[in-house]
Amino acid sequence: MSSSATPALPFAQTLATISRLVADPRLLKPRIGIVCGSGLSTLVSSLKDVVQVPYSQLQGFGESTVVGQKSMLAFGLMGKDNVPVIAMLGRFHPYEGHKPTVVTYGIRIMKRLGVKDVIITNAAGSLTPEIPVGTIVVIRDHLALPNLTGMNPSFGPLMSPEYARFIPLGDAYSPRLRRLAFLASHYLNFDSAALAEGTYAWVAGPAYETPAEGLFLRNAGAHVVGMSTIPEVVAAREEKLEVMVLSLVTNMVVVPDTYRSIKAEVEAELAGQRIELPSMEIASHEEVLETGRQKAEVMRSLVERIVELVPANS
Repeated sequence: MSSSATPALPFAQTLATISRLVADPRLLKPRIGIVCGSGLSTLVSSLKDVVQVPYSQLQGFGESTVVGQKSMLAFGLMGKDNVPVIAMLGRFHPYEGHKPTVVTYGIRIMKRLGVKDVIITNAAGSLTPEIPVGTIVVIRDHLALPNLTGMNPSFGPLMSPEYARFIPLGDAYSPRLRRLAFLASHYLNFDSAALAEGTYAWVAGPAYETPAEGLFLRNAGAHVVGMSTIPEVVAAREEKLEVMVLSLVTNMVVVPDTYRSIKAEVEAELAGQRIELPSMEIASHEEVLETGRQKAEVMRSLVERIVELVPANS
């Protein structure tokens, strides 16, 4: 095998299985791809004539092991114009042990089915009080520490000479699609504060950020942080797809203004002063899922309206 190419991925086999299991020809030519993050798989309720295919039946796909995510590929029609879409109900993360080729495989299948625009959703933690829980952040840029420090999904030989070796990401987030998000919010009569713009920090996970790490990411210019999405963005841009990312803020990252001083507490206690120990704030996946459930309908209606606004010839 040439060192200039990766081992062949089973695209042909995956596409053949999809063609066999999805009988409706309208569904086999999706215009828009959607990736559903933690607690956001209820987007499938917007689909008509839906066909769901388990990942286990598709070569190249892995199995999502994260609570709140399914392992299904959904095909259906969305919106009043019956736009054909494909949706990943559950994604793959490197922290689950999945290789980059698996993490990004769904995006590459979308491309081969004819998708041109991708809407990626995720649950994220807010790094700033200006973006409270429940806000949907339209991502305009990202800070990807794993990309910078040795875990870029494009590492290794190119899949084909047709792919660029060096992928420009300065235009990763489509202004055209981002504009549609704010138009959709307006048409749905959302409050102006329902949507914000910001920079997404990708961290490898699965541990939540320490206070020092949260402060570091905030000072580096990030507004929200999560453990997914960027490998898919990189693959989508490598495939020349237009990308929009919507981050639902499900928790606040604990970034204290000051640290409690255990030394001062002990000295005060020894001096006979009464000490009331503060509670320690921590993040939890249960909090993430609960906010996802509460805001699922808001995210569903927003994505559906965006899909309706994407021009047919885009």
